[in-house]
Amino acid sequence: MNKHYNNQITLSEEDIQEAMKEMGTYIDISETDLKNLFEIAFKHIHKRINFIHRKHIPLSPPGVGLKEIAWSGLGSFLGIGLCAFFSYKFLEPFSLTLLIGSFGASAVLIYGAIKSPLAQPRNLIGGHLISALIGVICFQIFGYMIWIAAALSVSIAIMAMLATKTLHPPGGATALIAVIGGTNIHNLGYLYILFPVASGAVILLLVALAINNLAKGRKYPEYWF
Repeated sequence: MNKHYNNQITLSEEDIQEAMKEMGTYIDISETDLKNLFEIAFKHIHKRINFIHRKHIPLSPPGVGLKEIAWSGLGSFLGIGLCAFFSYKFLEPFSLTLLIGSFGASAVLIYGAIKSPLAQPRNLIGGHLISALIGVICFQIFGYMIWIAAALSVSIAIMAMLATKTLHPPGGATALIAVIGGTNIHNLGYLYILFPVASGAVILLLVALAINNLAKGRKYPEYWF
């Protein structure tokens, strides 16, 4: 029973009079005392309902099986590992990278919480791309006031992801990195959207599509668009 609804229950004199008519008998108690009696009884009922409700709330979330833990660990190892390999092997000599901190948070979602709406391909790719674009724009316009650029990049990225149904929490970090990532990131300009954001996100997604569908009982994605 809804708690708010319970708190709105009141006993009027009309209710008492109608009840006494239905009983068709005599009760040696005043209507005021009867009303007070019922209100006290209601309070005890509400306390009991609230106690039962609290009693059935689990103290901790359900556990995760060892197989699920192993597959999540393998997926994140391969996804981040491939980004690191391609970054060190091919891109860093050209002052490019495929590694940013927000990819670590993405790995948690797309390998460890694969049924979450926030972990689906639309959210992973869309969230990172939209946030990267916003982060770069904010730095280009407000970079002379870094605190304004940082705050705007995250807040606008969140609103844009919500508006486009691409909410992906690591996207907030992707936007922020575009602002506070240092000279190497700033020098990339709009190339930041392609390297590392788009390229790295695609690598993480490809690994997720492969690993998350190998184990029995795991299915990814829940939806594409």
